[in-house]
Amino acid sequence: MLADKENRPYLAASSYSNSAPLIWSFWHGLRQTEVNLMTDAAPSKCAEMLRQGEVSVALTPVIEYQRISETLIIPDACVGSKDQVRSVILVTKGDELKTAKSVALDFSSRTSVALTQIIFREFYDHQPEWIPHRPVIDEMLAKHDAALLIGDPALNLDREKFRVFDIVELWRGFTGCGFVFAFWLARQEAIEKVRKIDFARARDEGLTKVEEIMDFYSSEVSLARADFRRYLLENINYTLEEEMLSGLKLYYQLAHKNALIPDLKSLNFL
Repeated sequence: MLADKENRPYLAASSYSNSAPLIWSFWHGLRQTEVNLMTDAAPSKCAEMLRQGEVSVALTPVIEYQRISETLIIPDACVGSKDQVRSVILVTKGDELKTAKSVALDFSSRTSVALTQIIFREFYDHQPEWIPHRPVIDEMLAKHDAALLIGDPALNLDREKFRVFDIVELWRGFTGCGFVFAFWLARQEAIEKVRKIDFARARDEGLTKVEEIMDFYSSEVSLARADFRRYLLENINYTLEEEMLSGLKLYYQLAHKNALIPDLKSLNFL
């Protein structure tokens, strides 16, 4: 049994609730024996684990595909949104974003940080100061005009106290596209092992376990149950379909234009 476990590929994934439908099958479902799953990592940490070769596959912020060499995108599964994501937000005390002189950034997801910079530069023609910060909104806005929150801290925000800008609403308003935040990325050296894993079916199983997922995250996400269900099933899109790919390609083009990535690789799939 030990040898069998050692032969399984290692996967890393964020433990944010919006990742749960993609990893539930590996974590608690039918595919627990197919991989060695490492969770409780921020998306940025997952990217570093993949870069260092600590894992064969990681649920990775999409910006990192352009920064990590010799990797392939696993098709069909992603964490994205078509219209409103709710868990990636820009927050102010009431001001417009275009007046912000400094923005506190939660660097847990490098994709969202780069997207924030693109939105300000490309769509508002504005360049505030960027300040890395831990995701505590009162601390972030005590000294800065706006803040980027991602994941469950964004879901748990008291929206009556602040002005909230949904980052996918902003992106779609300017581009007409959906947005992909993360996808499975595999190291090329591990592709033979990885090919045996059906990530699309794992996603499909996860989406049938939404009630269990909500039970599991009930102490971490403060949304009412019906609201939490809508978030997982309506706000988040888990399929890397053509509309999402169009947004992804545009994001990469703008990231390259703004020197947020060194090169512009084409999309190469497993």
